[in-house]
Amino acid sequence: MLAATVFAFAVLNADSLIAPESFIAPGASIVKEPGDYLFTEGPLMLKDGRVIFSDIPANKIYSLKDGKVTIFREPSDNANGNFLDGAGNVITCEHGSRKVTRTDSSGKVSTVVDQYEGKKLNSPNDVYLSKKGRIYFTDPPYGIRPNQQEQAYNGVYLLAGDKLTLLANDFNRPNGIVLSPNEKVLYVADSAKGHIRSFGVLPDGTVDAGKIFVETPGPDGIRVDSVGRVWSASSNGVNVISPEGQILEVIKFPETPSNLCFSRDGKTLYVTARKGFYSLKVTVKGIAP
Repeated sequence: MLAATVFAFAVLNADSLIAPESFIAPGASIVKEPGDYLFTEGPLMLKDGRVIFSDIPANKIYSLKDGKVTIFREPSDNANGNFLDGAGNVITCEHGSRKVTRTDSSGKVSTVVDQYEGKKLNSPNDVYLSKKGRIYFTDPPYGIRPNQQEQAYNGVYLLAGDKLTLLANDFNRPNGIVLSPNEKVLYVADSAKGHIRSFGVLPDGTVDAGKIFVETPGPDGIRVDSVGRVWSASSNGVNVISPEGQILEVIKFPETPSNLCFSRDGKTLYVTARKGFYSLKVTVKGIAP
């Protein structure tokens, strides 16, 4: 564990980025949190108030609290997306190990799933858990070479109990994934196709054929707020999208966003963006696990 290091906060003026009916809190500015990184991803606020986030090339997961950055996990097997299960364990998608793993409160890491039909997963990318503990995750090939790919598809999966189901096999680069507040809709970003798709969730957790929900450039990580708006870390900024698929606002950041999460009170948005990690006060109540 590295000693905690305090970095100066750099505050960026967001006045020119606020739309007439903005979701940025009045008077708020984008804050660059401490540190410089290689490529940040997978932000997640833990129940104790720490915010963790991955640095994929650095092979680390960092933790931020009270302006201090420490190491949460090293090596991380090139961790990407992170989420919490009902017991407070961290569920992580790992490029290096090609697994979805669980890290408990003691720091012990165990495998949740690493194969489908006897073949290695590609490179699990992002993950979301339902209130029933069902694990939804995406599996693009970003972390492997073409000759390493064993799966015929870049899939979207559901792990319910011990059963792993391939939900969709027609994505190019499946990426961010999230459920609507009532868990009746599953949203999945396809970064290469420049859109987010929506699927109706069936009683057993599987989904219907789905449809294109919205087009947005290079969508990556996605989250929802309490009234069902979808927040997408897209290549042109954080897109705030109505439940009907209308882009309501694009919040520009100093670097291209890769992923995002809300604080536990839902009033702060955390954004990973290339070499930086940012926060912004918002007017909504975002959903955090």
